[in-house]
Amino acid sequence: MGTIVVGVDGSEGSLAALRFALEEARIRGDELKVVNAWHVPPAAYGAGWAPAGIDFDEFRRLAESALEKAIEEAGAPASGVKVTPLLVEGQPADVLCHEAERADLLVVGSRGLGGFRELLLGSVSQQCVHHSTCPVVIIPHQHADHD
Repeated sequence: MGTIVVGVDGSEGSLAALRFALEEARIRGDELKVVNAWHVPPAAYGAGWAPAGIDFDEFRRLAESALEKAIEEAGAPASGVKVTPLLVEGQPADVLCHEAERADLLVVGSRGLGGFRELLLGSVSQQCVHHSTCPVVIIPHQHADHD
């Protein structure tokens, strides 16, 4: 049995990647690691110090909720695939490439929650293609008129 790693961040693109990865794992008889990498954005620190009133643990809780919701929405519990959810603090591309070091396949959406909607390929998916030690599948973004 092999391993497929898929990155999720709560975006529609990552949900499509998870659905693809679930089906691929089912066909191959592989297990699936569903990874949500989270971090506190630099903007939260302002001018180099953490302003009072920011609950940094809230970033982790939001990521955990997005991970659980994606697994449920993709139908993972009923898929028959062994699914391991992983919530990891760190930069997404670094975390995904690390988790995929011994995997057979890494699956990501073409764009996640980043702010540059016009890009065809997001920074995380681009970094994964360049730095992953296993094959990478990038699920293309579906435009609103195709949904």
